[in-house]
Amino acid sequence: MKAPADCHSMPELRAEIDRLDAELVAKLVERAGYIDRACELKKANGLPARIEERVEEVVAKVTARAQADGLDPALVEELWRRLIEWSIAREERRLGPDTLKRD
Repeated sequence: MKAPADCHSMPELRAEIDRLDAELVAKLVERAGYIDRACELKKANGLPARIEERVEEVVAKVTARAQADGLDPALVEELWRRLIEWSIAREERRLGPDTLKRD
């Protein structure tokens, strides 16, 4: 692992980006495992796939972290909302869509 400033050529830089991309994919796979477990627990507890309060809690946490770390929080919010929607769709395939209207 090299710091960006330690990359002195495009091939070096690209290799580090490729390494980081592989790590990100591995983390998404790990996250999906937790989503699958959440689905099992939600099913056992009669909970829907979408819990809006939790969606907003997750988005608030990651955007605050992005802000603190100097990353554009709007970009992080957009990415995480997409990730969350994918996660909810994954859960709904197993649980079925939530037909109850919640306030």
